Amino acid sequence: MSERLDGTVALVTGASSGIGEATARALAEQGAVVVLVARRKDRLEQLSEALSQKGRRSLVIEADVTDKAQAEDAVKRTVAELGRLDTLVNNAGVMLLGPIVDAPMDEWERMLSINQLGLLYTSHAALPYLIAAAESSKRRVADLVNVSSVAGRVARAGSGVYNMTKFGVVAFSESLRQELIERHVRVSVVEPGAVATELSSHMRAEVREQGLKRFENVETLQAEDIADAIQYIVTRSRRIAINEMLIRPTEQA
Repeated sequence: MSERLDGTVALVTGASSGIGEATARALAEQGAVVVLVARRKDRLEQLSEALSQKGRRSLVIEADVTDKAQAEDAVKRTVAELGRLDTLVNNAGVMLLGPIVDAPMDEWERMLSINQLGLLYTSHAALPYLIAAAESSKRRVADLVNVSSVAGRVARAGSGVYNMTKFGVVAFSESLRQELIERHVRVSVVEPGAVATELSSHMRAEVREQGLKRFENVETLQAEDIADAIQYIVTRSRRIAINEMLIRPTEQA
């Protein structure tokens, strides 16, 4: 059974493009006030204006979630200005594939910072407010959704450190889920396969070309497909928890 999100507040990281932007739009359509968090303020403002034209309310917060203080401040500002936090979608991430041998160490550090530390910082800051929302809100439930990847389920040569970061997201999500069962803060992990977003544009050219060849005969997912899945998760009745959702293109091996 689906329940709308009227009267709730949802914070989405990495909201300036791709899955984050599509998720913010989807949650706004369900009635949530959406908090748009990312580094590219101009993109966030464009999205906020588009939502406003549809009668949807949003809050723009320019922040780099790999900076603990900025991540914490984004959550605190959300609650200070909107009075609550019911849903957190940890979407911000980066995929820098390539062989482990002779890899640029800065790529590894960047993935660890965004895919793991950024997610941990926002989760840690948000949990007290999510617990409070589950205790006192009309819906009596709150949601924390972590966007992992099929790479968090299947390891492949050429993506070892990315695999490590995403396997870690899955493990963290499951442990936290068990911890919060009786408090009705649902923790879910979404694992997309190949999605047509800006993610691959961050890779070195030679690595990106290899990836394009791998998926040249695959009709990739769209960001809206993953947003639809996240919307489904957070609009379930209080008695229903979608713990894990793996979503691949039909043609992806």
